[in-house]
Amino acid sequence: MPRPANPETRSRLLEKGGDLVSTRGFNATGVQEITAAAGVPKGSFYNYFDSKEAFAVAVLTEYWEAVVAEFGAILNQGQTPPLSRITRYFAGLAEFHERRRYAVGCLIGNMALEVTPTSEDVRIKLAAIYREWSAALASCLREAQENGELSAGKDPGQLAVALIDTFEGAVMRAKVERSRAPFDSFERFVLPSLLT
Repeated sequence: MPRPANPETRSRLLEKGGDLVSTRGFNATGVQEITAAAGVPKGSFYNYFDSKEAFAVAVLTEYWEAVVAEFGAILNQGQTPPLSRITRYFAGLAEFHERRRYAVGCLIGNMALEVTPTSEDVRIKLAAIYREWSAALASCLREAQENGELSAGKDPGQLAVALIDTFEGAVMRAKVERSRAPFDSFERFVLPSLLT
């Protein structure tokens, strides 16, 4: 089906609908609510997305691109030691959640829990995001090994996955407790134990 040439409408649907999905959950957010929030007729939704599932994939893409745009450069600041970059990276992500008052959590983690049991397309998108996230961290960790900051006996790929998994756990706990305490624990206990 041909797509209309109105990128502003699509962007509005993604922005407003993404906000709703972040705060209410994917399954609790209907197409009518998404279009109402974006100020477009309900039928317009399907001019931009083949299904609500396709919308979920697009929302995840937008969310991940925003995270990379805001925080990704931290991992590539060559003048800063690699392990300091990783610490700053996770501190930045924690501050992002703090600005949102811990109420929303991480859309990636939220969608992984809520939608992957029923949507293969969303699961595939999330797997790609986790691979990209892991690769970015692993690259920085390899650099730390080359500089002698990180033990040569540690596997950068596995360590990157462990960092993401424990951080995502801290995000979920912060959402439940509406508190920074899980991020403080991550910074005080997890980072030092994994990065030494």
